[in-house]
Amino acid sequence: RVARRAMWLTARGIAKVYLRFEVVGHERVPDTGAFVIAPVHRSAIDSPLAAMAFERPVFFMAKGSAFANPWASRALKWFGAFPVSRDGTDFAAIRTFDSLIHDGHPVVVFPEGTRKRGDTLEDLRDGPAFIAARQRVPIVPVGIGGTDRVLPKGSRILRPRKVVYVIGEPIYPDVELEGRVPRRVISELTEELRERLDEIYADARSRAG
Repeated sequence: RVARRAMWLTARGIAKVYLRFEVVGHERVPDTGAFVIAPVHRSAIDSPLAAMAFERPVFFMAKGSAFANPWASRALKWFGAFPVSRDGTDFAAIRTFDSLIHDGHPVVVFPEGTRKRGDTLEDLRDGPAFIAARQRVPIVPVGIGGTDRVLPKGSRILRPRKVVYVIGEPIYPDVELEGRVPRRVISELTEELRERLDEIYADARSRAG
């Protein structure tokens, strides 16, 4: 744990210098318990930087093929990634996800599903809302500015550009402690998430310049 903390501080220090990495809204992050981190997604480095943006260890899914290289696999696992197959439903990954939340860990779920281009949010998927409502944990929206210029989709070279993560206020599911989650609740959560992301995504882009 000490070694991982030291590596985390080192990686974050490098990101602050090379990318002028800035995080706004630390005070909005729950101090304890699990929550779903729901960022916009414009670059492959969004997840690793999310691991540096939060003071607590966070976890996220990554495509299984990314773990083929031993060095890449080690780095991904250090950042909190675990493999998921994109060929059908990966029940092992889902069980890992549920276990992490049950143990009180924050997890990253991109509401747009995959990397997108442009300054406008695409149609959001219900994944973050479904997980949050089913597990009775809050959603923490995150606006990201600048990563699309640091590592655009299709590029393999990191460019030194300013990156800003804006952490929004947590969204708490309005559900009973037990029982099934009504479809209406999930739809309302997704719509509220969209409204929050629209606001903080614009803020993050503006701060990144």
